[in-house]
Amino acid sequence: MRALFSFTGGNGHALPLIPVARALAVRGHEVLFTCQSAMVDTVRAAGFDVVDSGGTTLMKASYRGQLVAVNREAEVRVIRDAFAGRVARERAPRIVDVGREFGAEVVVHDEVDFGAGVAAQRLGVPHASVTVLAAGGMITPGLVDEPLDRLRTELGGAPGADDFLTIAPVMPSFRGVPLPSGSLCIRPDVLEELPDEPGVDAWLADRGGRPLVYFTLGTVFHQESGDLFTRVLAGLEKLDANVVVTVGREVDPAELGERSGNVLVERFVPQRALLPRAAAVVSHGGSGTVVSALACGVPLVLLPIGADQPRNADRCEALGVGRVLDPLTVSSDEVGAAVEDVLTTAAYRVAARRLQEEAEALPGAGAAAEVLETLT
Repeated sequence: MRALFSFTGGNGHALPLIPVARALAVRGHEVLFTCQSAMVDTVRAAGFDVVDSGGTTLMKASYRGQLVAVNREAEVRVIRDAFAGRVARERAPRIVDVGREFGAEVVVHDEVDFGAGVAAQRLGVPHASVTVLAAGGMITPGLVDEPLDRLRTELGGAPGADDFLTIAPVMPSFRGVPLPSGSLCIRPDVLEELPDEPGVDAWLADRGGRPLVYFTLGTVFHQESGDLFTRVLAGLEKLDANVVVTVGREVDPAELGERSGNVLVERFVPQRALLPRAAAVVSHGGSGTVVSALACGVPLVLLPIGADQPRNADRCEALGVGRVLDPLTVSSDEVGAAVEDVLTTAAYRVAARRLQEEAEALPGAGAAAEVLETLT
């Protein structure tokens, strides 16, 4: 079988697809990725062949922006007007060309890569959508029908959506809205092999006996976080804890100045190397970080900045697995107090461990590969 994998955006859209792609490759199938230019090297580093689908719409050059108040309605409009509109139109014709040249027999795409789903229809092959919006609720019924029907017509097809498989690397009880009927939930990738990180391992070994707090603002929103890194760090470094901070490839750790000896600032550390050891995670609330932390039984303190982060934060509060703070107004002392609360109040970890048990009971990516085989 020839499987074409497509995603739009950055790591948060790419990483959920990779375990499924690996499972298919292990079973002897041909796998090809297509993505926008900025992510080609990332896919190659994961060991896959990749074709540039063009467009730099969602991955900008390095930039820095200030924090702004979350506007949930505006974020939903981004799903309709950008992902299902401008971005889908930009990429769908190219994905059709790539699929034809590759001889694709199935297309697997991230949840908001709507253009790839339309391209699969035009190619006459089945497709599967991999969930990247963990809590759900942003893609409401009818939201993307009009721009996608217009795109289908432009590509010479007929209006109307087709059936597709939903693969969800998320615990069902975390969802704020039900998954589509017939969806397949699989184990989050963070529960697979734990990688070695010699530098971080040695740093932690020299500081044994204290809990690990991991702080990240992801791989996109860290660039529009204003002074949030410094405010949060000023609260975290006062804790009796080891703090590992990842600031992203676009931010120089030196910008954060001299920190206390219990703080390690890195551009990037694989989350799989940190989350199984962490006692708490401080995060912007991105789906990948939230689901991965809970799959490891780790409670959270969340500072939602945009996209689906407020909905993920809502679910974390509802499930009792963490605290939510306002990134615009939160003080360093408030951050420290919230993390101290999560570290010392057993109820947060007990609730997180319930999600961990649920994650561990899910099938691995191999189950998704088996179902994809039946589609063709």
